Amino acid sequence: MRFECGPRAVAESAADGAVGICLFDGAPGAGLAGAGGAASARIRSRKLAPATLAWDFASLALAAVVADTTAYRSSSPDGWTRELELNVAVSDPELWNSVTQPLTGALNFLTTDRWSLHFTGGAQHPSTPAKVHRPDADAVTLLSGGLDSLIGAIDLTAGGQSLLAVSQTVRGDRSTQSKFAASIGGGVEHLALNHNATPHRPGKETSQRARSLAFIAFGILAASSTARYYAGKDVTLYLCENGFIAINPPLTPARLGSLSTRTAHPQFLGAIQEVLQAVGLEVVIENPFREHTKGEMLRDCSDQPLLSSLAGESTSCGRFQRFGYRHCGRCVPCQVRRAAFLKWGTPDSTDYVYSDLGRRDEDHAAFDDVRSVAMARASVDADGIDRWIGPSLSSPYIEDREAIRAMLGRGVDELAALHRHLGVS
Repeated sequence: MRFECGPRAVAESAADGAVGICLFDGAPGAGLAGAGGAASARIRSRKLAPATLAWDFASLALAAVVADTTAYRSSSPDGWTRELELNVAVSDPELWNSVTQPLTGALNFLTTDRWSLHFTGGAQHPSTPAKVHRPDADAVTLLSGGLDSLIGAIDLTAGGQSLLAVSQTVRGDRSTQSKFAASIGGGVEHLALNHNATPHRPGKETSQRARSLAFIAFGILAASSTARYYAGKDVTLYLCENGFIAINPPLTPARLGSLSTRTAHPQFLGAIQEVLQAVGLEVVIENPFREHTKGEMLRDCSDQPLLSSLAGESTSCGRFQRFGYRHCGRCVPCQVRRAAFLKWGTPDSTDYVYSDLGRRDEDHAAFDDVRSVAMARASVDADGIDRWIGPSLSSPYIEDREAIRAMLGRGVDELAALHRHLGVS
């Protein structure tokens, strides 16, 4: 499926058979897809002035999100893998065409599709406000409303860092994100944005694995808006995720990635970092918790009273909206969350739809995600951690393999303790 992405004129001139994606504009109009209009308006209303190259990266990210929501996996030959071609208008097409290889590699890894990228001229990025606000922040952190980003922001501010927190607003999380930003370190500057990806026709592909690229792009826009970046210094963009979910090894051979998030995997982040360095975007992406389990993050958080007061309001569930903004309690992220609370030793006040996973029925102990965790535990017990991990640590971007391997073993131990506690066989 082919997409022509850029200002309205570029989107409207898409050739027959291609979908036009209107970037950083208002409603795309009949027959067009779109994204970024609300985000660009919000950035301008805050008087921020991101770097031109950051807008270019955001153009690619938003185009990828729209393509991801538009192309149905069910229409592909194998029911999953799609072929997606993006032609994206940027400020310097020669520069961006020189990094298509790591970019396509990153996108292929993130969404398990086959991407083809080509960059053209003709970009029309949002204009710079007359009076510019440059946040005086040491670093930028992504604040999702989840536990891990909450802990990361708490620890970073406790360590003396001045943060600009960036959220990608999701229905059900907006107020939580704002509350977290206001509570951490006496309050941190907070920028909440929404990609507002709109397909060119009714209906959306539900997997939507590219949306995390837009979140990172928003972080890069914010980082390049800071006084530190303007002074010629690099800016760290913190993406805080526990190492177990970051690696997300397939629990069983039947789960080789189609159900697994790859947003914080070193392979994906390493490829994106390679691109940023190559084009001259001085933003350094870092996950300070890549060697920690979720339970260890909770246990070791530097402000235990603050974390205790906020942790129950955070979101972890992969099906949060589907269950009326309640945690399902049985998906893999929910199980990791519940295991982490058990490790922490603090009562878990989260309202789970399926709380008693030891119940012997299809909704609880026999549910696929619960069975998969049980099978992973059994595999580690029978064959050892290395066989279960398999090729999950084969990425050239993973340098600390022994530490990551040990962390994955502790993550399995946390899940095993949860299953014993709930009576899951």
